[in-house]
Amino acid sequence: MVKNSISVSPLLFILLDCKSNDPLQLQIYYQIKNAVLAGRLKPGTRLPATRALAKQLGVSRNTVLAAFELLRSEDYIESSPGSVTQITNRLSEDLLLTQASFPYPPNQQDAAGKVSKLAQLFGANHHRNRHHTPGMRAFRPGLPELDEFPFKAWSRMVGRFWRQPPIELLSSGDAGGYLPLRQAIATYLGAVRDVRCQAEQVFITSGAQQAIDLVARATIDPGDHVWVENPGYAGLNSAFIAAGALVNHIGVDGEGISVREGVQKAAGAVLAAVTPSHQYPLGITMSLKRRLELLEWANAAGAWILEDDFDSEYRYRGKPLSALQGLDQSSRVIYVGTFSKVLFASLRLGYVVVPESLVDAIRKIRLAVDDYPSLALQPALSGFIAEGHFSSHIRKMRKLYAERQEMLIDALRREADGLLSVAASDAGMHLVSQIPSSAGLSDQAASQLARQAGLNAPAVSDYCTRITRPDGLLLGYAGLSEFEINRDVKKLAQALQHAQ
Repeated sequence: MVKNSISVSPLLFILLDCKSNDPLQLQIYYQIKNAVLAGRLKPGTRLPATRALAKQLGVSRNTVLAAFELLRSEDYIESSPGSVTQITNRLSEDLLLTQASFPYPPNQQDAAGKVSKLAQLFGANHHRNRHHTPGMRAFRPGLPELDEFPFKAWSRMVGRFWRQPPIELLSSGDAGGYLPLRQAIATYLGAVRDVRCQAEQVFITSGAQQAIDLVARATIDPGDHVWVENPGYAGLNSAFIAAGALVNHIGVDGEGISVREGVQKAAGAVLAAVTPSHQYPLGITMSLKRRLELLEWANAAGAWILEDDFDSEYRYRGKPLSALQGLDQSSRVIYVGTFSKVLFASLRLGYVVVPESLVDAIRKIRLAVDDYPSLALQPALSGFIAEGHFSSHIRKMRKLYAERQEMLIDALRREADGLLSVAASDAGMHLVSQIPSSAGLSDQAASQLARQAGLNAPAVSDYCTRITRPDGLLLGYAGLSEFEINRDVKKLAQALQHAQ
């Protein structure tokens, strides 16, 4: 059974909602039926083969066969010699004029007009709605430690620029952002991540999500195929679907995204989105062999690679890893970073480093969308980086987060033995804890029990379009004190024990 919230057929544009009470075969049946009644599928239109449609939707062939059987029983479709299935030619004009009803209850709409299906889809399925509940700190992934942030130094930076701001900061800005900040980012990335770029290739954005959206607008036309990791970051799907892409969810193994599976599903994809330094959510580091394989495919296919380097600063063991962009000899990699997880979430500043061939396209789109990013905090961040406060803070947090990861592992082994198993990770701000089969719980059920106990522990399956991994929970630790870790692990263990 499919595990994702959205699946898209390139021929029928079928949306499957796995949180709906309607079985998947009924959802397919209703949407094809409504497309016929609305006139979007004309009599005689051929439908995809059941195997092909099942593959595109990520469901079993039996699910599609059941939906087709319902449609056939009501004479909406027919099969011709050669097993070709098509919309029946016997539909009456009266039936075709019947108003189609959407299979899910529509939102109440006011006199201002309708709300798009895309907006309804995003409202129901956005990852932030599922995983970010106000007041729930433990065990939210990506939550940084705020008590240790150097607010005094930050305040000095803000005051320096805004007590008597230069006149140029009060007028229109550059589409790329504040130039000294872009220069500071380019210098930092070159020294720490082996990213090769000039300041002109850096665009400041309102977080990583806007960076991804700009990239999608610049590289994807409706109907283009893209690769995303499965499991993977849900925010990518939103940007790509909004751009009209056909999203192909590609499995992740111990070396990273499976290039072989990607080529089998969509060899001609125009973009592959990956998290090579610390795969989200599994924490896998993409091997050098797989990185070179991915770059070779992109070069041969003329495709882009979007490298989301969301928390690469926090590596605790082993040799520091270079960015995928640094290995790229063909200018195929687009590099995205954010300050939200490194500093604080409400800062809402990120960046994208684009190949020179994309600079003009990104600039034009930026000017059309919002002219230029807010200048309110860019000068302060520029000074914060240039004077060494940024690097100093990262070094301090790297040591602290490594200690907190050990605290979490110790607490889980002490309090949740037999309920959750966990292994140390070389990097990141969260761990993936596996639920043994002997516990008798799915990760969805365990996540719900945690929520009832006031804890935020997302299920691994929330990030999957199909079952590819054992049941598990994501447990963030970076923003939690030793007291909170011990207290909340005990609460989590008690919640899971009561379900047995």
